[in-house]
Amino acid sequence: MNLIEETVAAIRPLDEVAMRDARDHQARLTKPPGSLGVLEELSVKLAGLAGRCPPPLPEPAAVAVFAADHGVHAQGVTPWQQEVTAQMVANFLAGGAVVNAFAAQVGAEVSVVDVGVAADLDPAPGLLQRKIAHGTADMTLGPAMTMDEARRAVTAGIDVARDLVTGGTGCLITGDMGIANTTASAALIAAFTGQPPERVTGRGTGIDDATHARKVEIVRTALARHGLPDDDATPLDVLAAVGGFEHAAIAGFVLGAAALRVPVVLDGVIAGAAALAAAALCPDAVGACVAGHRSAEPGHAAAIDALGLRPLVDLELRLGEGTGALLALPLVQGSVRVLHEVATFDSAGVSGKDAGTRN
Repeated sequence: MNLIEETVAAIRPLDEVAMRDARDHQARLTKPPGSLGVLEELSVKLAGLAGRCPPPLPEPAAVAVFAADHGVHAQGVTPWQQEVTAQMVANFLAGGAVVNAFAAQVGAEVSVVDVGVAADLDPAPGLLQRKIAHGTADMTLGPAMTMDEARRAVTAGIDVARDLVTGGTGCLITGDMGIANTTASAALIAAFTGQPPERVTGRGTGIDDATHARKVEIVRTALARHGLPDDDATPLDVLAAVGGFEHAAIAGFVLGAAALRVPVVLDGVIAGAAALAAAALCPDAVGACVAGHRSAEPGHAAAIDALGLRPLVDLELRLGEGTGALLALPLVQGSVRVLHEVATFDSAGVSGKDAGTRN
């Protein structure tokens, strides 16, 4: 088997026994049942992922910012120059971006993974060189990637997940950087969900009405060019046709996390599009996924709804980089810490709500 097949074969459904134990434990804790809402179900899911209750604390955390450029940039879908991708990579490595500030706040490590930046990047601390090519091809004219490139990008994401977890990381976080990557994201989401381009194509970096209308048409053109949605297309077919190197790598990152039974907190629309690809490759991979936040990009809502995930934070963010997922990290960690540290009614000598009616 190749690494993708090997990784998919290692992914298992959530452990029902561990989830039952987690629900039973939640019911015995010194709080009204269900009073922690979504966090209770999150702790149950993470117990099912780990196969035991309580699950390991999801720490330390590491965010991998997958960076790549896009050939569709040539179609005028954004006013930002393509060079900004490489410039922002330098900013990440220098510690000057929002992802760095948010990561420092929660004690997360930041790595930048070059899977397809158009420029040649000099070696630097924190930079992982996994370049597949100098950006994708224009998806409106042909496939964005060859099948070999798509496989290599997915494999690169699996490798990064494995390396981080082997190094002691207990929670993975998706990050991304790539000018024009919301265009590719919209095409992927439309292809995987069947939603029309106008429903899933957002304004990305804040484009004006005319540019947004053009962006919608570019997505529509790309989908028509490749006959998508297509029930007969494999997930790798879809990724190769309209995806980006960072999408394919994040899909692999999700698969790698799921195979290792480590949670992966998804960021916004780019991560959502990539997670759809991962879920298409292996539906049980969704068991490792936590939706960190709901992006302001309309395609993100379609993606997480299709994945059956509920976002933890809704702050109208649309920056990317991993920022929304990092803001959600304390919630993810707190949900598990409750199972480790909160006393039960019996251990604390606290009467439950039915204590006064017992004979």
